[in-house]
Amino acid sequence: MKLFPVYILLALLLGFCSESKKKDLEKKNGTTEKPNIVFIMSDDHAYQAISAYNNNLIETPNIDRIAKMGMLFTNASVTNSICAPSRATILTGKHSHLNGKIDNVSPFDTTNVTFPQLLQKAGYQTAMFGKLHFGNNPKGFDQFKILPGQGSYYNPDFITKNEGEIQVQGYVTDIITDMTLEWLKKERVEEKPFMLMYLHKAPHRSWYMAERHMQEFTNKTFEEPETLFDDYEGMPAAKVAEMRINGDMGWAADSKLYPDVMDKLGLKEQIGFDKRRFSNSYERLDSTQKANFDAAYRPVAEKFINDFSNMTEKEIAQWRYQRYMQDYLGTIKSVDENVGRVLDYLEANNLIENTIIVYTSDQGFYLGEHGWFDKRFVYDESFKTPLLVSWPNRIQPGSVSDELVQNLDFAQTFLEAAKVEQPEDMQGKSMLPVLTNDLENWNREAVYYHYYEHPSEHNVNRHYAVVTKDYKLIHYYFDLDYWELIDRKKDPLEQHNYYDDPAYATVKEALHQKLNQLREEYGDSNALSQQYIDDFMPLAKEGKVWGVEDHILEPIVEKWENMKQKQ
Repeated sequence: MKLFPVYILLALLLGFCSESKKKDLEKKNGTTEKPNIVFIMSDDHAYQAISAYNNNLIETPNIDRIAKMGMLFTNASVTNSICAPSRATILTGKHSHLNGKIDNVSPFDTTNVTFPQLLQKAGYQTAMFGKLHFGNNPKGFDQFKILPGQGSYYNPDFITKNEGEIQVQGYVTDIITDMTLEWLKKERVEEKPFMLMYLHKAPHRSWYMAERHMQEFTNKTFEEPETLFDDYEGMPAAKVAEMRINGDMGWAADSKLYPDVMDKLGLKEQIGFDKRRFSNSYERLDSTQKANFDAAYRPVAEKFINDFSNMTEKEIAQWRYQRYMQDYLGTIKSVDENVGRVLDYLEANNLIENTIIVYTSDQGFYLGEHGWFDKRFVYDESFKTPLLVSWPNRIQPGSVSDELVQNLDFAQTFLEAAKVEQPEDMQGKSMLPVLTNDLENWNREAVYYHYYEHPSEHNVNRHYAVVTKDYKLIHYYFDLDYWELIDRKKDPLEQHNYYDDPAYATVKEALHQKLNQLREEYGDSNALSQQYIDDFMPLAKEGKVWGVEDHILEPIVEKWENMKQKQ
């Protein structure tokens, strides 16, 4: 038998020890090659309702922890402000017109390659818990438990990878967190990097808070936004939108006035599914949950009955705003608590140092600004989204960035961090230069936005836009056809259109050039927009578009049919 010389054995041994020490040091310093990724996303969480941005409405100490450990983005935005398309963009790193998920109606093209698939192929253990919104078999995940569609706040159903369809007793935000922590404790493979998507339903409409918060929040009063009674002067698309808190929000489903209270006061359904939506949610509650709900909401209803006859229209609008904020912010209270549970586990188990932690939302939301709730517009409250990112030893703690980043960028950011090759058809940019303060390698001056779902609930017209740090140039098309130019610095409340102002002629020309450049770069066009209209309108005509009222639908269908006949 041939023996290795002693010096070779010694060299091999020293090399092994050196490599082992190197790995231990990398692990200690959080610089191993493949970081873990914890992607936390809520649904419709306005940046105004995170105290790291603004503490006028609520304190969110646990979400704020991520900003203290890392970076807070003040100009993060979405490419299409509506739930399912935003999620498709996040997964694929492509704009809606390329990944095909342009609205909440069209199916998701499962031939799209998603970043979880690529991470899984590269050796990551992957898991998803919570709200995906579309599909029942997310690709690229070793484990998943997801809500069907929008899901329910109480005693929700789940689609699971291993158990089929199940129902779980309790409150959805707590349950999603329980599932997440159970996976971390029992299924996570310590030897592998992991990518975990922890996705909350809250604070999506109709804003049912946890029982433990009902008494507290139904007795709170919140500051009104400056534009609660906006008159939409000179803004035609804003004027026809049906997102008003007082006028387009359900009395029962949204404001939690029981159907019998509506009948007693002679209140008509402002949305066709108002009473039915309330009843569906209420009947999911067990006897204890109903008792706690009634203990909080019956007194609210009784007081409203006593006050109603003496209230002015303005006072009713103010009452409805408070009711909205109480429920919306009450759901966020439990989101923040549960984010804290996950962060506590990561800290206790030494999983913070080499883990990228992201907190974001699928888009922003209106909290009474312009008198609205919901999203869809390219105006800031829905276009901008909260984004807080931590990664110790790579991101400076407590840093703030105003760079123009988008949900389009998540896929490439995670792939670059994991040292995984990025597909050439992804359209975002890795945010690592921004996160690591390497701004010499970051050169984005503008972002592109395109909203498609019209005619639909809330009557927000189709529009696309280019957005810089200073301006927005918006084109509304199809039903309405006109342009808006927003001066973000001069008019931060976005109540004025400067498009025809001669003082903005040079700015307007430059924005048009930039918009044309981005549309060409991303492969969007008028012809593609028309194709999506022609694909969408038959579905709307057949009643397959959720929540669209006849008074919105019928004239637009007629206009489209006349247009098609002339072609």
